[in-house]
Amino acid sequence: MGAVIRAWSRAFLSQWHGKMLLLSLAPFLLALGVWAAALYFYLQPLVDYLHALFTEHNLFATSTSWLRSLGLGTLTSVVPPLIAMLALLPLMILTALIFIGVVAMPVIGRHVGLRHFPQLEQRKGGSILGSVGVALGGMAIFIGLWIVTLPLYAFPPLAVLVQALLWGWLTCRVMVYDVLADYASSEERHQILKQHRLRLLLIGVISGAAGALPGAIWLGGVMAVVFFPFLAAASIWLYVLIFIFTGLWFAYYCMDALAQLRAREEITKELA
Repeated sequence: MGAVIRAWSRAFLSQWHGKMLLLSLAPFLLALGVWAAALYFYLQPLVDYLHALFTEHNLFATSTSWLRSLGLGTLTSVVPPLIAMLALLPLMILTALIFIGVVAMPVIGRHVGLRHFPQLEQRKGGSILGSVGVALGGMAIFIGLWIVTLPLYAFPPLAVLVQALLWGWLTCRVMVYDVLADYASSEERHQILKQHRLRLLLIGVISGAAGALPGAIWLGGVMAVVFFPFLAAASIWLYVLIFIFTGLWFAYYCMDALAQLRAREEITKELA
């Protein structure tokens, strides 16, 4: 746990480095551009389709009865927009995650490696295509589990817990690959994942809990339509900042784990 806390403190200090703050702009602007176009062209048709679907199958009566039984009757009129937001949220996470992986993570890895672990040899065990593949594969599983757990939003504490666990798994899967892509070989990366799995998952879960905040802001747009574009932009920006901090946290922890792994291997070689 000492290594987890030490990596967190170093990541927190690095988060405010001018280079890291500037680094958040490129993924934010890319994701914002993609989602501005997507929401402009597809949000209203999606809401209209869901509204027509509810009307055709008389689902409003069912959802109204269910929400009133939970004391959430005020949400009856916004059920189709709410479902649309919940469906689009994983896709928003995906775009932010891919842009962070492609644009920011190589810079974060070099920033941490060159400044704090200059002795580490770069063994190039990963690639940009590998990063995108890991992100897409993880996100496909994430979206499936997200859809299955949507009914849990009727019980907010349980929904937050499940979301944190999903984020923990996804960020652990993606960030470890991206952080070690330049510095570790494929064998070293798998060894670190095996030896530090629980602590890496803990870092991901804590980051996942923080990831619930942008989702809450995004869904708040359903209740405040006038401010929805600004809330959507704010949630994207927060996702980017959280991903960058999470990347730094994983970078410090994984680089330290890699340095210790190689040090043990050197000692083993000398003893042999």
